[in-house]
Amino acid sequence: MLVRVVSRLLLPPTLVIAAGILVKGYAEPGDGFSAGVVAGLGILLQYLAFGRGSVERLLPPLVPGVLTFAGMLLALTVAAVPLFLGDPVLTHYPPPGTKPIYLGTLELITAVSFDVGIFLLVFGFTAGAIQIVAHAQDDERDAATASPPEEAA
Repeated sequence: MLVRVVSRLLLPPTLVIAAGILVKGYAEPGDGFSAGVVAGLGILLQYLAFGRGSVERLLPPLVPGVLTFAGMLLALTVAAVPLFLGDPVLTHYPPPGTKPIYLGTLELITAVSFDVGIFLLVFGFTAGAIQIVAHAQDDERDAATASPPEEAA
């Protein structure tokens, strides 16, 4: 009972910490990869405390695949767009020396978009891998509890 209460209380702060790592990743230690791993660990804690059924209501089975695909698409787009503009791959925009657009204290530059793509990719992959392991474990448990087939005489 205590594990369930604590894990339910820890999920929102875990996701907030992941968002903080993601937002400050390009200026301070941390990045989209670290944020994705932290968010994935929050989901893993939910699986361990509540089981597959409860977590799949929170995060349906198709969502990790969609997140992984969206993250890969966003990261590749940020990497490839400069090629069409005649610049090298992963060129930062706005260019050095120009003032970036701010959203509060967050600079809206291509590094932020790339980090968001990496976050989605890592979080989606982590959540998908956890779901696969949970399904395999449940299938193994179901096979072990099933009655053995009767032999034909």
